[in-house]
Amino acid sequence: MPNETQRLSMLRKARSMICVLFIQSLRLYKSIKLLMYRAGQTAEHSFVLDFFGSFCFNTKRTEVYLYFRPMEKMLKDLFAGQPYDEKNFFLIAGPCVVESEELIMEIADKVSTICKNLGIPYVFKASYRKANRTSSNSFTGIGDETALQLVKKVGDTYKLPTTSDIHAHEEAAVAAKYIDILQIPAFLCRQTDLLIAAGETGKIVNVKKGQFLSGPSMKFAVEKIQKAGNNNIILTERGTTFGYQDLVVDYRNIPWMKEHNVPVVMDVTHSLQQPNQTTGVTGGNPQLIGTIAKAAIATGADGLFIETHPNPSKALSDGANMLKLDLLEGLLQQLIKIRKAVI
Repeated sequence: MPNETQRLSMLRKARSMICVLFIQSLRLYKSIKLLMYRAGQTAEHSFVLDFFGSFCFNTKRTEVYLYFRPMEKMLKDLFAGQPYDEKNFFLIAGPCVVESEELIMEIADKVSTICKNLGIPYVFKASYRKANRTSSNSFTGIGDETALQLVKKVGDTYKLPTTSDIHAHEEAAVAAKYIDILQIPAFLCRQTDLLIAAGETGKIVNVKKGQFLSGPSMKFAVEKIQKAGNNNIILTERGTTFGYQDLVVDYRNIPWMKEHNVPVVMDVTHSLQQPNQTTGVTGGNPQLIGTIAKAAIATGADGLFIETHPNPSKALSDGANMLKLDLLEGLLQQLIKIRKAVI
């Protein structure tokens, strides 16, 4: 019988061998996937399906399961007015909430210019109202209709699709008059009447995964919207509750949610929140924004959600986990390199 030292050594060697085999298999899979995609072949017509089986392909579908799938038609339609590289991820970015016309115009102008230069399709984001605040003393907005009109003005001025979150079923039809994507907050991702109302508008519905849910369980949110007659759905990962005042990111949720056949976004900044602080103000770890974003691109995220502000310390909501606007371009340049390396 091997002693403890020998047993640990054997385990380390076994782990190393498994890692090497996994990497080699992944490289082979990516090469075959690319060849099949270019040739327009389907999984059921390929000898590779018999060789790899369910390891590489989703055998329930008649096409190769692409870890990095081509852009969905709904997104192509959404970004039709923008020049961009289809192989890039898309970006949802803006301030947490509409603070003023001057601020949202400044952010939209700078981010849209950066994205045009880098070939990244861009959705402008700003909440017209923050309904979920820790303290009743926290800023919630400048007025629903005023804020929605300003978000629409950004879209019209810069020819951008726009998004904002809704909080109750009666808000869906109202918000749909002004924005292109209805965002469902993570805490409300199981609210059936809200999901159905959002789906019935015909708009794209972006559902944030609850901090208390797994990626596979988000299939029920998808099904609710689909039963409303709407297949234009995005799912967003935004971290998982870790104790009372922290979140962690389980990157398995990105490929798991892609199995629901919808684009998947990584909410980079909210995943770094430190909620439920006794001060009444949510904390955060913005120094890790780059880390979360890079890992998300490497694990197959179709898009990124990043809240940004010229001066996060002065932001009226979620400043503790925002990215300073001046840092966005450099981060996106790094992320494009990672994207090119993994697709």
